Amino acid sequence: MSRKHPRSGLPPTALSVAWQSVSLLLGYPDEQLVGLAATVREASRCLPDEVGDPIRGFVVHLESTPLEELQADYVETFDSRRRCNLFLTYFAHGDTRKRGVALLRFKQTYLRSGFVLDAESEHGGELPDHLCVVLEYAATVDIERGRRLLLDHRAGLELLRMALVERRSPWAALLEALSSTLPPLRGDERDAVRRLAAEGPPAEEVGLDPYAGPAFDPALADRHGSTSELPMPSFPGGRT
Repeated sequence: MSRKHPRSGLPPTALSVAWQSVSLLLGYPDEQLVGLAATVREASRCLPDEVGDPIRGFVVHLESTPLEELQADYVETFDSRRRCNLFLTYFAHGDTRKRGVALLRFKQTYLRSGFVLDAESEHGGELPDHLCVVLEYAATVDIERGRRLLLDHRAGLELLRMALVERRSPWAALLEALSSTLPPLRGDERDAVRRLAAEGPPAEEVGLDPYAGPAFDPALADRHGSTSELPMPSFPGGRT
């Protein structure tokens, strides 16, 4: 695992706590998640206020709201609204063929770190670009490669944060915490957010399976374990 000091200014241990906390709390609310609330609250005390306060604020909401209400709000928020979407590649590519390539790149990145997303893992039923999956990978497997995936989709993260804030969603606090762990938006990234907010994701390409893409076969790796790395389709102005 890379332990190089990230450019956000937070040490790797704090980033891991922040990203793992947000990953857990952005998951579908159930009794297991409610049972972890106190643990997440305690872990967040090592974080600076701009990161820890919104996490603890959401934990209060989690503990004080009936589970059925939490679940109904979660479905209404994330399953019914295009701008409140937890799948990062959707913001950049919509339901187009490029999204399939981007999904494949996520799988390839995970495999390079020895991370296999299977049915037994915490978010095993999700696509590899689901924000909870990306944050779990970044927090527990490879902090630098995970950070790279987040920054490649920074405009989508910002649009998600703005959409949640606009509808006064309690989950907005978690995106505020996540945003505080990343560098400020640059001018070209702000332009990308404005375009995305005005135009939405790319239109669907008729006749294409939106999740289609060549399966990533580990056998394609050479004897040293390396593969030909696919380019990450991203927003204009993506970081290098």
